[in-house]
Amino acid sequence: MNRQPAPRPWTAAGAAALLLAAAAPAGAAPPATQGLYFQLIRQARADGRPRAALAYLDDFDRRYPGDNDARVLRIDSLLDLGDLAEAQAVAAGLPAVSEDSPSRAAVTAARGHVLAATGHWAGAAACYRAAVRASPADARLRNALGYALLRSGDRHQSAETLRAAADLAPGAEVIRNNLLLALTLSGRTAEVEAILAGSGDDAGRARLRVQLSRQAAAIAGERKASGSEASC
Repeated sequence: MNRQPAPRPWTAAGAAALLLAAAAPAGAAPPATQGLYFQLIRQARADGRPRAALAYLDDFDRRYPGDNDARVLRIDSLLDLGDLAEAQAVAAGLPAVSEDSPSRAAVTAARGHVLAATGHWAGAAACYRAAVRASPADARLRNALGYALLRSGDRHQSAETLRAAADLAPGAEVIRNNLLLALTLSGRTAEVEAILAGSGDDAGRARLRVQLSRQAAAIAGERKASGSEASC
């Protein structure tokens, strides 16, 4: 029963794993080694394997503790897994970051993700706004801010923020759909139809209209999270 595993093809991820296995266990992480770890972690998340991402993070933290980028990736991976309590605990331990810190955008966005996951949309918007100030050309951060503004009730500003995100990433369907949702909730039907006119075929547009109607009704009828609103 001791069958040898079949040889695996040589891939970038495989090379990274071999290099990581040979990494020195002590001392500061060489930038290349850190990059290989983060490559593995991000690929695991992209592949829908959050537990693998967390395992790589555990190994990284054992070798090189206290890294802010690793903390942010841990929060993202825990949210992927649905472990909100642990994500909140890690977020609570994130250090304060200055306005000019290179990690400002990532850290404030991570705090925003946790607040959004708990339904504290105004607090999430505050965090995403800080992240956008730190990284103004990041379409994903503007999309997150626009959606948080929408859920917190600021529909006009939501639409404007999502338009900016769509300009930065014109082919991103998630951003387009969030913009359509903000316009739908604002009653701006003509603008919705103008965007839909260039989106897919008749059947696809019909499906999207149904989805928008359902999501808009759900958001319009929801209650805000109870308790005081958290801030970033």
